[in-house]
Amino acid sequence: MPAIPVLAVSLAAFGWIVVGLLAMFTALAVVVLSLTWLERKVLGRLQRRLGPTRTGPMGLMQPIADALKLIAKEDIVPASSEKAIFWAAPIIVMLSAFVIWVTIPGSHDAVLKNLDLGLFYIIAFTVVGILGLVLAGWGSANKYGNLGGLRAAAQLISYEIPVIMVVIVVAMLAQSLDLREIVAGSAMNPGQSDYPYVLVQPLGLAIFFIAGLAEVGRTPFDIYHAESEIVGGPFVEYSGAHWAVFFLAEYINTFAVGALTTLLFLGGWLGPVLPGIVWFLLKVYAVILVIFWVRGTFPRLRVDQLMGFAWKVLVPLSFLAIVMTAVYQFYGWPAWSLTLMSLGGLLLVAYLIYRNMVAPAHRVAEVRARQRALQASRRGVGQTRGPDSGEADRMAPQGRAGLDSG
Repeated sequence: MPAIPVLAVSLAAFGWIVVGLLAMFTALAVVVLSLTWLERKVLGRLQRRLGPTRTGPMGLMQPIADALKLIAKEDIVPASSEKAIFWAAPIIVMLSAFVIWVTIPGSHDAVLKNLDLGLFYIIAFTVVGILGLVLAGWGSANKYGNLGGLRAAAQLISYEIPVIMVVIVVAMLAQSLDLREIVAGSAMNPGQSDYPYVLVQPLGLAIFFIAGLAEVGRTPFDIYHAESEIVGGPFVEYSGAHWAVFFLAEYINTFAVGALTTLLFLGGWLGPVLPGIVWFLLKVYAVILVIFWVRGTFPRLRVDQLMGFAWKVLVPLSFLAIVMTAVYQFYGWPAWSLTLMSLGGLLLVAYLIYRNMVAPAHRVAEVRARQRALQASRRGVGQTRGPDSGEADRMAPQGRAGLDSG
């Protein structure tokens, strides 16, 4: 077969690569449609509503109707915008969300191209999406878009650090950056395949899940959208198909967070009876249901709370997780020792966060209790003095004045 010199592959191999990429994009598009329908249904149940019901059976055609509406809408480009940057930004965001799926396996064999440094490849390309968000704000020539882009950069860079630290923890446990070896257990650590890493590093799972929510801008970390403050963030000037590309990238990234959480901590596709791909999808959708539950439960954080939580809580905890794992491996302790250390750190931090959250309410309750006690004491003093004590006090100065004049 003839070869393409630039790519150094045959035309047949290049054709199969293109077919694989198209199949992967189609599968991800179907996943995004299912996630939008599922999110509306879940949020509807949480808020005592029905969700989509009119378009198709159980509202199943609603995502398709929404997609057609977005494609058919007028695509407006601001006259003062930087046209090249304005058009390039959604492409960059979409590519960074899409290319990581080249090496994310759905089962041992269901992967487009398995890489020995798969985790490194994923982390490297997810960072590129930050550039797209900053360019989207800058290219819009809109001050609110600029603010949203800068907020996005600050948030994503901050929460990228704990994600990378937790990935290092998993790589230390598995002695590999290959996702298939992380799930199945590597040759250097064959015993690790007996249990998922959530059992030995629940702290790492909590850090990765929370930081993953912030990385994809899901509630309560959707601060760079902030419709009430900056009218939609870096996407404020986008409409129609351009806005739909950002929307598509967000849901692909949400599915990626669920997939990576499953692969790193929940045993991936491993499970009894059912095929591996079925176990993988069941676990991923279970994680995504938790993400939707978080959106329907928690309010949006303020920007100072969001940044403080990253630098004061998650970053120190991620370094603590690395130290715990290093001590466990260096001294060759049993696996339950790492579980106890991780759970102890997680529970201690949860208790401190709880105390910090309820402290203002406790202070208000104490002030009100003191006010009620003071009012009760004043009423008690008034009752002990009797009803005629006030009149006697008023007459006393007049009596003293009469005696003085006499």
